[in-house]
Amino acid sequence: MDPVKKSLINLHLTVMLLGGTALFAKLINLSALDITFGRSLPACIVLFLVVKLSGESLRLNSQKDYLIAMGLGVIMAVHWVTYFAAMQYSSVSVGIIALFTFPVITVLLEPFFEKIRLVWQDVASALVVLVGIFMIVPDVSLENDITLGVVIGVFSAFLYAIRNLLHRQYFCQYSGAKAMAYQIAIICPCLIWFISDDFFTTAAAFDLHTGLLLLLLGTVFTALPHALVAASLKHLRAKTFSLVACMQPFYGVVFAIIMLNESPTWQTLVGGVLVISAAVYETVNTHRLNHKAKECSQ
Repeated sequence: MDPVKKSLINLHLTVMLLGGTALFAKLINLSALDITFGRSLPACIVLFLVVKLSGESLRLNSQKDYLIAMGLGVIMAVHWVTYFAAMQYSSVSVGIIALFTFPVITVLLEPFFEKIRLVWQDVASALVVLVGIFMIVPDVSLENDITLGVVIGVFSAFLYAIRNLLHRQYFCQYSGAKAMAYQIAIICPCLIWFISDDFFTTAAAFDLHTGLLLLLLGTVFTALPHALVAASLKHLRAKTFSLVACMQPFYGVVFAIIMLNESPTWQTLVGGVLVISAAVYETVNTHRLNHKAKECSQ
């Protein structure tokens, strides 16, 4: 098979798996914090094995990088917990759409991290996202679970944007698998102090069903896609990867409809289209500007 086609198939598989992680918020009868802890343990082990088998050194380049990994890991821990919590309070469809406000949030935060300025198109994208979120929210009150889920989802998106910007500035010298392995390794000790008694009770009772779901989430739906990312990028442009990644909400919503019998309202679907359209636009625009910047520097 042509390497480019194979990479594209791997990329879509990666995005489908990442979209499928949302299902576990409903399939596993544990809190979002417990699910995140249970997800992290197998994912960390598998990713370090992937790094080792690839021949890459397990060590980081400096002591400063270990501190950076710790900071990124703490942000990822809160991001993952709020990611699952958003879906538990509302639905998979609402939660994953709220999360994908992160590309626009990233654009709005970039001036604080890099020497760039906002343009009117970025402000327009932000307004489109606000309209999309407004359509999803049924009631402007945190007493409404769906509204609370949207708020938590957008906060999770904010954390994800912060993590991505910091990663790009201070940690991008490492492969995706190695970077994620270290960040996930920080999640486990961060959360072990906060997991509920239910997690230990479940483990002690040998709840095979829950245990297998956590193992599946940590390996097939977390470690595997992050390992596939590196393989996909060998033959695909970063722009292609980013655009396909924007299909994650689509896959997540489809999986939720098929496997969880969710029935998103038309407002949710329209709001989702607006949010994802803004994400796609910002993805295309960012790569276009980066391409121009490279041409000017040559």
